[in-house]
Order: sequence, then C-alpha cells, then structure tokens
Amino acid sequence: MKQLFERGILNGVLGTFLVAWAFAAQAAWPSDRAIELVVPFPAGSSPDILARVVAEPLAKELGQAVVIINKPGAGGNIGTRVVAQAKPDGYTLLYTINGPLVTAPTLFPQTLGYDPAKDLAPISLIATSPNVLIVSEQMGVTDLPSLLETVRANPDKFNYGSVGLGSASHLAMKMFQSQTGLVMQHVPYKGFPDVINAMLLNDIQVSFMVPAIAMQQVKAGKIKALGITSTRPVAELAGIAPLAEQGLPGFEAISWNAMLAPAGTPDAVLNRVSDVVARIMRDPAVQQKFTAVYFTPVGSTPEELAAFMRVETDRWVPVIER
Repeated sequence: MKQLFERGILNGVLGTFLVAWAFAAQAAWPSDRAIELVVPFPAGSSPDILARVVAEPLAKELGQAVVIINKPGAGGNIGTRVVAQAKPDGYTLLYTINGPLVTAPTLFPQTLGYDPAKDLAPISLIATSPNVLIVSEQMGVTDLPSLLETVRANPDKFNYGSVGLGSASHLAMKMFQSQTGLVMQHVPYKGFPDVINAMLLNDIQVSFMVPAIAMQQVKAGKIKALGITSTRPVAELAGIAPLAEQGLPGFEAISWNAMLAPAGTPDAVLNRVSDVVARIMRDPAVQQKFTAVYFTPVGSTPEELAAFMRVETDRWVPVIER
C-alpha cells in the first residue's frame, strides 16, 4: 500500500511537471526554429506577393523568422493539403485564397485529401477584394442594362472567359447567369492574361476578373468595366458600382485571403498570431500595399474567420451543385 501511495505521488508530480513543461513550451512559442508560411500558389502570384507583405512584419512581431514556402498545384489544393497534414505545433501556417477552403471540397470531394472544417484551424481573414465584370470594346455595350439586352437578343452568340472550370471567375459567372438568365458559352483559359488577350481579340466578350489585372486594361481604354461583385462600393474602384446596386440584389462574389494552421494547433498560438496579424493589417504602410492591388485589409479573429467561411460555403455550394 505504501509503495502504491508513493508511486501515486510520483506519478502526480510527474504529470504536473509534464503539464507545466508543455505550458512553458507553448508559452515560449516561437522559440527554436523558423515558422513556415505555406502559400499554395507560385512565386509571383497575388497570394504570394501579399503573403510576403504580411510575413515581414509578422516575423518582426514574433521575433522569429517567417519563411515563405510555395507549394503550387491543383488550384491551391496541394499546398493546402500539406498544411492540413502538418504537425500542429505552430511552425507551419497557411496563407491561401478562398478556393481551396470553400469551393474545392464540393468540386473535388473524392480527391481533395482534406476537410477545411476539420483539418484546418482558422487564424485570420486577411483581406477581401471584389471581382470586376468586364466586356470587350467590340461588344458595343456601355452598362449592365445594355449588356443584358444585347445578350438576351442574341442567345448563344457570345462567349465568356474564365481561368478554369470551377474557378472563382467561372462560378461568379454561373451565379450571374442564374440571376439574369443570360446564355453564353464558357471558354476556360490557363490564366487571366490569356483571358485578357482573348477579349482583346474578341474571341470572348465577357468575364469576371480580379481588378489588379482588369483595371490595367480598363484604364487603357481597351475593355469596359460594368460592375463589381462586392455589395458595397470600393474606394479604389470609384465609379464602378456594385452589381447588387444595379438590379441584382445581394449579388456578391468576392475573393479573399486568409491565414490558417493545422487543426490541433494550440489556441494560444492561433490567438497570438491573429492578434499580431490584426495589428499588421492596421499599419498604414501595409494597408497601402493591399489597397494598391484593390484588396481591403481586414485582420479578423479566428472565430470571425470560421463564421465567414461557413457563410461563403453556404453561398457557393448550391451554385456548384446546380
């Protein structure tokens, strides 16, 4: 009995020590190595550029190097899966866009290899950006009503371009067609530069496109912008009204960036990164870099990002299923 009693005390002391050691290790994060911020897109892509804007001040705030790791492929799904399967110790984080988190699970349910709701822990909604509805100059339309009238009078005559089946630009157009009843042929391309070239050649006439690329051609007078896909005006896109204010109530199809971690990452780590990112996104210098490419800085809590992802999933799943 005495031995059991002494063994129990020993086990209790050992347990207390292990808990205290784990707490101390967690509290000391990050302490022993660089943090890998995985971007599931190529170097030079929009997510990569913006991730680097965040990574530099993040490293300074945390007192530890933050290294960008590009893991492109499958529309961001490959790199996202890498993070979902990584050790949840706070040293692997994810900087990604909405596709791998919201639309991919419905588009690729058998091959995705991860469940965003179960395998990833939200940290922060970084920033949002609308898409722009653009049309070719050769089409001869000047506003949304004239676009609707022209296409309805000529069903199946016009083509729209996207950056691939199931991409944000494709799904935005499917939502647009659902609300307007327009009939157009879909022509997918490898990237937005190809879409722009096709529109300049009048191979396609309509597209939804990220403003960082679209506005270069709009300002040059080579294409027309008829509306944006946020429900509120965007200061950097002054003069281009939301489609929701042009007879398509509630129309919203925004792009966004977010930071997440593998599920099981300690809450203390998630909250600390979230707090730091929120401060970073309030920095005027950082804000200027985001608004220069038409992104509105946010910097949310983990709970706010989780709720936002649920709303976005509820928005897009029915569109994909249809």
